[in-house]
Amino acid sequence: MTSDNPVLCPSAQPEWEGAQVIGVMTGTADKPEMAYLNAPQPVTEQLLELAGPVSPAEVFRFSAPCACTGCGHYAEAESKCRLAEKVVRFTPTVTEQLPVCAIRSDCRWWLQEGRSACFRCPQVVTNNLKPTEDMRRAADYGVL
Repeated sequence: MTSDNPVLCPSAQPEWEGAQVIGVMTGTADKPEMAYLNAPQPVTEQLLELAGPVSPAEVFRFSAPCACTGCGHYAEAESKCRLAEKVVRFTPTVTEQLPVCAIRSDCRWWLQEGRSACFRCPQVVTNNLKPTEDMRRAADYGVL
């Protein structure tokens, strides 16, 4: 992380302050895969409308400054993201190469979990209405 940049959540909501688009979900509902953008793009009303009729977080991946204690996935006592930890623990790798990622140097998941998070990141859909059992366990606030 550079000293001038905040730590970024790679699975943010589009309405979060500072949100930017970092990827577009491709693949299928059963096997989603993120196509990473070369550079983060601003969130605009026109962009959000492109997702219709589904929610933007089903179609796009957004980054934003980590909400830390404002997020249910954040473990304050350990200063870490439980979602990143559980994505690594419960979900399979989907790539053997680091994806080309425009936010890696400031990404909470990368800074916390390293390559292991990046090998799983492409399958994460922020608002996933058809999650696998592995992804359901990873996203569950209560599971450790």
